[in-house]
Amino acid sequence: MAAYRDTIALNGRLTVNYQKDGKPETLHGNFTWTQSPSAVDVTLGSSFGTVAKIRVTPDAATLTQTDQAPRVARDIDTLTAQSLGWSLPVSGLREWLQGYATAADGKQFAASPAANTVTTRDGWKLIFVSWQNPDAAGAAGAADAAARPAPKLIHAVRPATLDSEELEIKIVIDARG
Repeated sequence: MAAYRDTIALNGRLTVNYQKDGKPETLHGNFTWTQSPSAVDVTLGSSFGTVAKIRVTPDAATLTQTDQAPRVARDIDTLTAQSLGWSLPVSGLREWLQGYATAADGKQFAASPAANTVTTRDGWKLIFVSWQNPDAAGAAGAADAAARPAPKLIHAVRPATLDSEELEIKIVIDARG
């Protein structure tokens, strides 16, 4: 099985379904994701260009949007909840985009075509719907790609709670670098 990597780069598309003022809303966009041991950089875009840039380090999270002062918070969950009205699960995505998650029981989950569903410790239900051809796994190398395919389509659903509405994110990974 391919090992979790601290450094990855990929891009793709996402759809977010959420509630705003009691009404269903949907966002469609694209993203680039660059992850290293010390930071995650995410650029969110639309057909009109870059919408926002997010940088997460162990010390802070920063959201930069066009024509607005950067917003900074101690962590990404707080920052995105304040800025977007819903929490973008960046900390979980570090694992999810590679087919891993921390399950509700605290154990490490490694998704595969045969075992593709898990509920995470923080309540997200993940379904790894489809997989990339091992030849398309990119810089992971032939040995890693042959050992384990990479996720192509991920559905993530966080059920409604007393504190938040249901949130659904569909992620399509188009390219890995």
